[in-house]
Amino acid sequence: MRQNDSDESTTVALYWDFENLHASLYEEKYGEGTYGKQDARFKVQEPLVDIQAIVELASSFGPIAINRAYCNWQYCGRYRDALLQSAVELIQLFPPGASAKNGADIKLCLDATEDLTRFSHLGTIIIVGGDSDFMPVAQKIKAAGRTLVGLGTRKSTNRHWAKSCHEFRYYENLADDPPPAAPRTDETEVVAPVAVDPAAEILKRAIKLLAETKGDPWVNKASIWHMIKRLDSTFDTTDHGYANFPAMVKGLDGIVEVRKGESDQIVRLR
Repeated sequence: MRQNDSDESTTVALYWDFENLHASLYEEKYGEGTYGKQDARFKVQEPLVDIQAIVELASSFGPIAINRAYCNWQYCGRYRDALLQSAVELIQLFPPGASAKNGADIKLCLDATEDLTRFSHLGTIIIVGGDSDFMPVAQKIKAAGRTLVGLGTRKSTNRHWAKSCHEFRYYENLADDPPPAAPRTDETEVVAPVAVDPAAEILKRAIKLLAETKGDPWVNKASIWHMIKRLDSTFDTTDHGYANFPAMVKGLDGIVEVRKGESDQIVRLR
């Protein structure tokens, strides 16, 4: 239930119960219950969340108007660069005691409910987190006629919360395919890593997201440029040697296939 790609008047609100997701990934890596131990939770955290992948998913539903993450940021400073790159608004929440929750889910639900009443342009609400505590706000969002999308890890997501969303995505499915490895000519020779073409990479990401939206590998050529600008508002084709977007698509015909559609050209990844 996604907004039309051409309807720029409806926007996306993205709310992160950030520590919930980070804790889930921490326990997947180090074992169940490990994050709850005081010596693990109250220390500088290693970055585990792929922030860009989640923001790109949110962008596939429309322009992001609200991008707000709730956490005790005192210990998550190593996420700084990724958060700044994705223009995430940070909401600081201090837990009231060593064993207490930081109340992120409550604050998130209150803010989401208030934003629904204040901003009529919000068409899609995305909540990152797996707690059943989000079920009441799910009812509010749906009653307001908005689309609700949830995102969480498979192991830590409450199934009733997932079922209460119009659409639910599992974090594990967001990871991009790894880049191709450079071929080796023998067992001893060290081969330089394959160069990454930024224009090709963003084109592939945009088409992949649009194809997932439609459930069809063929997507309208015009919608691809809108998606690219959602993924990176600073992207300029001339920085990569292309006079404009059509020239970029033509120059990257090794990775895309183009054909005539009903009202516009349509494109798919090769």
